[in-house]
Amino acid sequence: MYLYLKNKNYYSIKKLLIVALSFMLGACSSSVEPLEPKALLTQSKLVELPNAQVIVTFPEPNPSSRKYVNNRGTFKAYKGHGQLLIQNHSAKSADIYINNQLLNIKQLLGANTVYQYSLAKLTHNGVNTFKVANIQPAGASLTLRFAFPTLNKASHQQANFSEVDALIERDIKAGFPGAVLAVVKNGELIKLTAYGDAKQYQQNDLMLLRPEPMQTDTLFDLASNTKIFATNFALMKLVSEGLLNINKPVQLYLPEYQGDGREQRRVKDLLTHSAGYPPVFDFHRKDSSNGDVFYSQNSHTTKKLLLTSVPLSEKSLGQHVYSDIDYMILGVLVERITGLSLDDYLEQQVYAPLKLHNTVFNPLKKGFNAQQFAATELGGNTRDGRIKFDNIRTHVLQGQVHDERAYYSLGGVAGHAGLFSNAPDLAILCQLLLNNGGYGDKQLFSASALAQFLTPQSSDETYGLGFRLAGNNQARRWHFGPYASAQAYGHTGWTGTVTVIDPVYDLAIILLTNARHTPITGSQKSYQFSGKNYETAQYGSVVSLIYEALLNQ
Repeated sequence: MYLYLKNKNYYSIKKLLIVALSFMLGACSSSVEPLEPKALLTQSKLVELPNAQVIVTFPEPNPSSRKYVNNRGTFKAYKGHGQLLIQNHSAKSADIYINNQLLNIKQLLGANTVYQYSLAKLTHNGVNTFKVANIQPAGASLTLRFAFPTLNKASHQQANFSEVDALIERDIKAGFPGAVLAVVKNGELIKLTAYGDAKQYQQNDLMLLRPEPMQTDTLFDLASNTKIFATNFALMKLVSEGLLNINKPVQLYLPEYQGDGREQRRVKDLLTHSAGYPPVFDFHRKDSSNGDVFYSQNSHTTKKLLLTSVPLSEKSLGQHVYSDIDYMILGVLVERITGLSLDDYLEQQVYAPLKLHNTVFNPLKKGFNAQQFAATELGGNTRDGRIKFDNIRTHVLQGQVHDERAYYSLGGVAGHAGLFSNAPDLAILCQLLLNNGGYGDKQLFSASALAQFLTPQSSDETYGLGFRLAGNNQARRWHFGPYASAQAYGHTGWTGTVTVIDPVYDLAIILLTNARHTPITGSQKSYQFSGKNYETAQYGSVVSLIYEALLNQ
């Protein structure tokens, strides 16, 4: 109870401080204009400043005896972009170099003031350098603050994506419903294209007279991509804030998590899918093989069962068995640490600060309408009448999470599924990942936390902590294609979504499809959504053609 109250108060106080800081910064920014190198510096009263990718004070307090390693550093930026805040404490002048070019600062600096300087004419893609010399008077100091890169949606990069366009359009003509493809490269959204329709069927196999066309901002049920863009983001933030240690037992955060060996399970075991849980667990069905004792279509009851009753297998302990159960429990863990529901925490603490208002759980309950979404299964969760259970949906799903366990047993909010978003929002989240946890003046989690989550497991190098990794053996080339670097990571989603983030190439690929919005073929027990038979739905071919377009130009 203490932990719950403590952290609930922590986030309430933090929210008030953020509001107050935002007000102060708004007042500050009104008098601080972006400057070209030759323009006069403008100044404002020194206030508490937002975060940045590099914050360094000069002169350095513990300089090296090696002369040419002092008062220097690097920051990430892109050509034509970049912003520097000079937080001056007591200096009257200083020589500041960006990529060995001296900033044109002619007037004397004022004490305890902030100066904003545009680096647009000085930066290039990737690693940029800075150094500071000749700070006057002796004993004076100043701090440089380099903002995280932001995504430029007005791309100037040229790439020939005709082959990937032809592949998807060929599938569309043959009956594939629709897709949205986004590509982020070197800080720019270089491709954002919609194909086909967001909704083609009104019920079962009855097609609409006027299909709803796909738009570049259409929202999708992300399915298991929820694991990385929701739960992992929350967990990495908590790790960065010192509120979570993934090497500690789960029971430390969830005291009722005990019995049958649960006491030995670490948070990391859940993240690596090696805790010994089965792939799925059908709480929502009375006729499941698990028995009536595990039946639940109530979120509170389901969470209790997750923490105390779902059986573990000692035989699979330590083995990587991909399981939604792991992430259901991790979703509960986030809620317990923060004192907020999973959706409230993410929407308030992660997405809202980034102004991502289209990334949300239970969107139809939060002001969205069905026409904003790509549709999924034609007959709800019935598999064209093959499946029946209490309260089953039978209509075309549009704006409701498809996953049965998320929808029926966890109220639409779960650690493994339930998040909706669109390509523009996901492009920003991918850029944040490429920035190692920051975006503009916001830092959601530390670079060290992200590195921890991306560390390949010695038992299987395609497993990070929640993230799936390309690795060196191309075992997941169906996901990442043959060209991805060994450092590439991402995830897939059952509904037809795939993400690839490749830091070596400063690249992100987002493919969102409604492959499940298609008729079902096959027998009563052996069947398939016809949309999964198309090449677009196989992911790797689309990803491969994107790499080819970029690497062969």
